[in-house]
Amino acid sequence: MDKIRIRGGRPIEGEIPISGAKNAALKVMAASLLTADTLRLSNLPHLADITTLANVLAQHGVEIHMNGAVGDGGHAGRVLELTAREITNTRAPYDLVRKMRASVLVLGPLVARAGHAEVSLPGGCAIGTRPVDLHLQGLSALGAEVELRDGYIHAHAPKGLHGAEVVFPLVSVGATENVLMAATLAKGETRIVNAAREPEVGDLAECLVKMGARIEGIGTDTLTIQGVERLGGAEHAITPDRIEAGTYAVAAAITGGEVDLIGARADHLRTTIEVLGRAGVAVVETERGLHVARANGRVKGVDIMTEPFPGFPTDLQAQFMALMSVAEGASMITETIFENRFMHVPEMCRMGANINVHGASAMVRGQTKLAGAEVMATDLRASVSLVLAALAAEGESIVNRVYHLDRGYEGLEAKLAACGAEIERIK
Repeated sequence: MDKIRIRGGRPIEGEIPISGAKNAALKVMAASLLTADTLRLSNLPHLADITTLANVLAQHGVEIHMNGAVGDGGHAGRVLELTAREITNTRAPYDLVRKMRASVLVLGPLVARAGHAEVSLPGGCAIGTRPVDLHLQGLSALGAEVELRDGYIHAHAPKGLHGAEVVFPLVSVGATENVLMAATLAKGETRIVNAAREPEVGDLAECLVKMGARIEGIGTDTLTIQGVERLGGAEHAITPDRIEAGTYAVAAAITGGEVDLIGARADHLRTTIEVLGRAGVAVVETERGLHVARANGRVKGVDIMTEPFPGFPTDLQAQFMALMSVAEGASMITETIFENRFMHVPEMCRMGANINVHGASAMVRGQTKLAGAEVMATDLRASVSLVLAALAAEGESIVNRVYHLDRGYEGLEAKLAACGAEIERIK
């Protein structure tokens, strides 16, 4: 199993290109099931999760072709063409779905287009239960008959779906996306109330509109969809990854460096930029993306609470904790989205961090320095937080179980090494 070796203490300086957002790409790929025509996607990141979903889609009958990695405007990530001329199989098996939670997003498109689906209950990172009940409630409101049996979600709508008002009791990105995709082919009007506002939801909605969907309220907490008889093909570039951008902003801050994040969007990171500013990190919007530089001296401890967009992202909580571990003063970090998202704390403490967890909150008392150590990654964002801590630590660190990183960060070692980090993968 691969490891990453890092010798810390070197500032991160230079340019880092931001890849397409994994959490947007996966959902847009699933939307290919809604049409018999070709969906051409550019700026897809080269990640294990993308490959996993491609395998899921292929066994449903989607033809997938990669047409290089360069778009008309220069580098545009990987370019995939997905064509689901015929749905040949409506069962998404456990062996594929267990590898990644986002696989459950084939459920809505399959029911909407084929009238039925059998999808295994999903897997993914062990950061909480993340039940699919809201997905099922939403599809039931649209007229699907849904039941859980033998570890599978069985959904049937032989006469098609119909529009309805779907009111979510709490914000769910995945449920919003599943119901949104299904509603595009339902008869009549659907209103999704308390919809997730994350940029990745907006990116999916914008792609669906290009395919012929009629959607109003994109970017708000109420989406109104007028169902259409069929959707067509489209071309769509995946939005830049705001979590990757935030991660590399922290890398610059924790090492006292200075980076330009090429392609990063400030409007997707407003709260993160504000929090970093309070900590003493300047993030400035440029024509090419974002420029990040730490002010003189140590960063300052600030409190955060994770919230649905536009609040502070749960997917940046672990990275921010690494930064606070070397801050001046103390900070309180409260996690409101997932219940098991402090699993990186014991590993950070092995590097000299002073962190005490109390329920859903962690008190971080900043240290003047961290020390290199051998640590173990527990999930995707926890693994990169350990890399960040290692970049700032004195001496050598080894991060184990880095296959988690390959699920969400494209070329992490290469991007950091190009900016001066002493980092390498050990096969």
